[in-house]
Amino acid sequence: MPAMDLVYNIARRMVPRPEDAEDLVQETYLAAYRAWLDGRAPKRVEPWLATICLNLGRSGFRHRARRPPEVPWETQDLVAGVDVEAEAIGRVDRRAVHGALWQLPDEQRIAITLVDLVGLSTAETAAAMGTPRGTVLSRLHRGRRALAVLLAEHVEEQA
Repeated sequence: MPAMDLVYNIARRMVPRPEDAEDLVQETYLAAYRAWLDGRAPKRVEPWLATICLNLGRSGFRHRARRPPEVPWETQDLVAGVDVEAEAIGRVDRRAVHGALWQLPDEQRIAITLVDLVGLSTAETAAAMGTPRGTVLSRLHRGRRALAVLLAEHVEEQA
């Protein structure tokens, strides 16, 4: 359970909606539990769970999880005393980064997520992605450069 945030962060970058990310986390833990019962226990749990989550995301989870868009309950209730302007400004930056991440190729987005956001080493990321460490380093470099360009364009548009 301590790796729940790690798995959720990976899942959130694999699917566009938070609800789908929650479903992917559940599928990941279910698959990990089944593997654990079969005696396939890892030495380190975090990279193992990251690998399971990535594999489930790649194997068509997005196709099985299609459903009509849902309106979150929080958006229906307006709470008195909330500074709507400050909240909107805070969301713009988050949305810009999230949108820029989604414009990157899958391999670059996943590498950036695992190394920069989750905190795995490049060796652990390479194992989770099933690629050599050098490939992960290359994807990180290219992804970070592309992300910087995309965010610079967003800042210029806002000015």
